[in-house]
Amino acid sequence: MLELRGIRKSFGKIEVLHGIDLTVRAGEIHALLGENGAGKSTLMKILCGIVQPSAGTIRIDGQERSFADYDEAIAAGIGIVFQEFSLIPYLDAVENMFLAREVKGPLGLLDRKAMRKRAAEIMQRLGIDVPLSVPVNRLSVAQQQFVEIAKALSLDARILVLDEPTATLTPSEVEHLFKVMRELRRQNVAIVFISHHLEEIFEICDRITVLRDGDFVGACAVSEIDNDRLVEMMVGRKLESNFPPKPPRPADAPLMIEVEAIQLRKGAPVSRFDLREGEILGFAGLVGSGRTETVLAMLGAHSAVRCEVKVGGKPTRFSGPDVALAQGIGLLPESRKEQGLITSFSILQNISLNNYRKYRKGHWFLDLKKERASTQAAMEQVRVKAQGPDARVDTLSGGNQQKVVIARWMNHQMKVLIFDEPTRGIDVGAKAEIYALMRAFTEAGHAIIMVSSELPEIVGMSDRVCVFRSGGIVATVEGDAINSEVIMTHATTGRVDNVA
Repeated sequence: MLELRGIRKSFGKIEVLHGIDLTVRAGEIHALLGENGAGKSTLMKILCGIVQPSAGTIRIDGQERSFADYDEAIAAGIGIVFQEFSLIPYLDAVENMFLAREVKGPLGLLDRKAMRKRAAEIMQRLGIDVPLSVPVNRLSVAQQQFVEIAKALSLDARILVLDEPTATLTPSEVEHLFKVMRELRRQNVAIVFISHHLEEIFEICDRITVLRDGDFVGACAVSEIDNDRLVEMMVGRKLESNFPPKPPRPADAPLMIEVEAIQLRKGAPVSRFDLREGEILGFAGLVGSGRTETVLAMLGAHSAVRCEVKVGGKPTRFSGPDVALAQGIGLLPESRKEQGLITSFSILQNISLNNYRKYRKGHWFLDLKKERASTQAAMEQVRVKAQGPDARVDTLSGGNQQKVVIARWMNHQMKVLIFDEPTRGIDVGAKAEIYALMRAFTEAGHAIIMVSSELPEIVGMSDRVCVFRSGGIVATVEGDAINSEVIMTHATTGRVDNVA
């Protein structure tokens, strides 16, 4: 159904795609894999007419095509669901699905009944139940994802691109999405699936194409490859272990933070924990269990009926994250684009944020040479892939944007870092690099609180784990008890009956 041959793309003198081939068959789920910056998003933007190729051909059903813009690609049967949703939050599902192509009656008035009927038919075709008259900002992330897919199918898309569709979904929501994808495959839709979760590739995909640094590495059937070989194709080297070894943790390590009581609301569990020098304290639990809210309450950024905290042994009440920042506590938020970055600013400006005193030269001026050198060093430390410090953050891949957030706090000389979903949307190679940076940070005498929905990450990185359920901590585990079974039992039932 789809053939891309010899696709090249240059931005100025820099060539970012070096002759990429991609073939996708009707009724196939085809994985497009590669590290952040490998060229996946650029290739898909070329397919959808958003970016024009420098060379190469696109064929659909054997016919060579070229698209001047996204509208022409849509007319050819191509739909894309971006990682960042393109829905208008205050419109309902029907209004979003038919935006700019509304169905009108004989007098030119909107035919809402016809649009709603068509939307209901598509939802029924997908086997999903989404309220059609509710503003999409009141829907769950998974429901918004299905509205995006339904919107693409309402355009009669026969080729559907899903860019990181599972990044913010719970396991049950992922399974529902996969059920929808299997139904679309049965209906002969060709799906290009981009994901950094390799276990998903082996569960749902038929074939794989791998890119690396703008090059075509290879394509094969999922049944012909294993996880280790796939990782090696993506990163160009073997990753013996994603997780660095856990160093011995002294029981008498100095206390950095003591949370004597945080209660988010009346009736919720009272959370108590401490953070010691040199450790990574994991926060595990299901989505909505209170992990992020507890961290934000500690920093004064979320309401709580009780909040009793000591820093360095002294009772402390933070009025906001800026006060915590002044005491050496930094937050890498879950939503990097909304809360962690100013995406229209350069890398240099984002890394310098909150830290301009470091570059002060006299009373009124900044030492710009020092700022640039410091930014360059921070970028190299976390391996940000970009043309330079002046590159705008919104031109970077999601993984490189996350690295910019990390670089800012590494550059800020923090004592405690709170990582909320540190590797969401980041490829396996970059994950290993970030894990190494986190462990180096704690080995330097600092400490980390890591909120994560990925159990392998929690188990592989945490020295101790606080398990959340119903708004608070229900258990703290360490040593051999840090395993998926124990953690999930606490997270789902609050008990560990018959667990080894």
